[in-house]
Amino acid sequence: MPVPPFLRRLVVLVLLPLLTALVGALLTPAHADTALPADRSTAVSALSPTADEPCTSPEPVVCAIRKMTPEQRAEAREIRIRYLQLLDHMEDVADEMRAEGRSDEEIARRLVDMRNETKDITRAGMSPEAVKELEARNMKKYGNPLGPTADQQFARYGSWAAVIAAATRSSAAVDQELGLERRR
Repeated sequence: MPVPPFLRRLVVLVLLPLLTALVGALLTPAHADTALPADRSTAVSALSPTADEPCTSPEPVVCAIRKMTPEQRAEAREIRIRYLQLLDHMEDVADEMRAEGRSDEEIARRLVDMRNETKDITRAGMSPEAVKELEARNMKKYGNPLGPTADQQFARYGSWAAVIAAATRSSAAVDQELGLERRR
């Protein structure tokens, strides 16, 4: 299925910078001596434990964020805000499909496809090593390099309505780590 132009634009503007920042943080050692103006550094440092403390989060992305410089964290936060806007857009697509009389199954399948298409497009701008690592994780977990299929999500959640909710849900741990309010 071809990727709609609006989705390509959203991915390029939203997810590519986020993944670039996160991959950069994974590949670059943290710089504890990097300073920001007092107002920004105070806000950033209040979000999580220091980089010297061991990361106890079960979420690898949270641990990667904790290794970021203050500048990288601030950039990741702004990118995350745009990512959350993309999830809001996916909810709008679901609402439009409901208004057209589409079934929960049709909506769920479209949203899962949108999420996976986004991953595929975003990875085009990443290093081959980073893509290989992400694909290996997803192959191990889902048997699919992009992530779970709609059918796998249905098997996991038990209803198409739950799949719709999952497709537009963000990681509360990542949102919290970046100082953002939890979405639902």
